[in-house]
This record gives sequence, C-alpha cells and structure tokens, in this order.
Amino acid sequence: MSTSPQRVDGRTARSERTRTAIVDAHLQLIREGDLRPTAEKIAKQAGVSLRALWSHFADMEALFAASGQRVLEIRDAAHRPISAKLPLPERIEAYAKQRAKLLELIAPNAKASAMKEPFSETLQHYRRLHVARVRDEIAVVFAPEVDGNDELLNALAAVSMWPTWSTWREAMNLSVAASRAALARTIAALLAPAAT
Repeated sequence: MSTSPQRVDGRTARSERTRTAIVDAHLQLIREGDLRPTAEKIAKQAGVSLRALWSHFADMEALFAASGQRVLEIRDAAHRPISAKLPLPERIEAYAKQRAKLLELIAPNAKASAMKEPFSETLQHYRRLHVARVRDEIAVVFAPEVDGNDELLNALAAVSMWPTWSTWREAMNLSVAASRAALARTIAALLAPAAT
C-alpha cells in the first residue's frame, strides 16, 4: 500500500513547522537573555519533546546552523541598499544609521555566539559570512573612496562589526545614538584621505 502524496505533504509541512518552531524557540530564548539555552529549554519553549528536537537536528551544531541562517535572513530583510551616488557625508550617515539598527537587531545572537564560537565551526562559519557581507557592502557603498584599497576596506569592516559596537555599547556604556555617532566619525576619519 503506497502513501498518498497528500499524506506525505502533510507530514512534510508538519515536520517543517516543528523545525521552524525549534529555531524560533532557540532565538527567542537568546533574545530573552538566556545566551546558552539547553536542548531541554529549547524543546519546552518550542512545545515539542526533546526527542522531536533531536529527530530534526542531529546535534547542537545543526541547530546553530539553522539559527545562524535565520539570523542572516533577518539581517537581509532589514537591510536597505545605500546608493554610492549620494554625497559622502550622506552615505556615511545612512551607513552608520543602518549598521546601528542591524547591530542592535542581532545583538543577543552576537553575544550568544561569542560565548560558543571558539568551540563551534558552524558559528565561526557564520561569523565569516557576516564579515564578508559587511565587507561587500562597504566596497559598494564607498566604492569611489575605497577604490580597491584592501587595507582601507579591512579597517572599515572591522569598525563596522559587532566587537567594536559591543565595546561602545557595553564596555563604554554609550547609547545607540552615541555609538552610531562614533561609528560615523570613525568611518569619516578613515575615508578622509581618500575623499581628498
């Protein structure tokens, strides 16, 4: 007796809903301040059994991969392209404003990842993806000033990443507005020689 396509589709949809619920639960717990949620807590938050969690994810690395992909999707949905044709001061302001928004959006996940990243190839992979995306964006937005200068591109990317933002926001206790101003000022200073 063969299984009907409708039954298979229903099972697939149910499986996908369970998988999505587990990833959502993982990210929700992190947003709520639990930076190292256990599989038991994640399953409870998702409303599924621990067995269901492990049937969808072989291990925590697999869950990190799915959650990392979701964070990239959230980041991409919030991202708006900035025209390289705008005057430099406007580009700097628009870029700093957008980076501040995105960094605040991913802050809980960045904190959680930083704790586990040295021991997780998956999290290291997603960190490299984030860096590459930021680098690519800078190369486009500030194309006239960067003009193939990898040293400048690397410096701009470094100040645009979570560790710098975390220093301003947490170690120095600056507000979002003050951190955004520090980012804009740093970018302007780095780009000043190229702009002249």
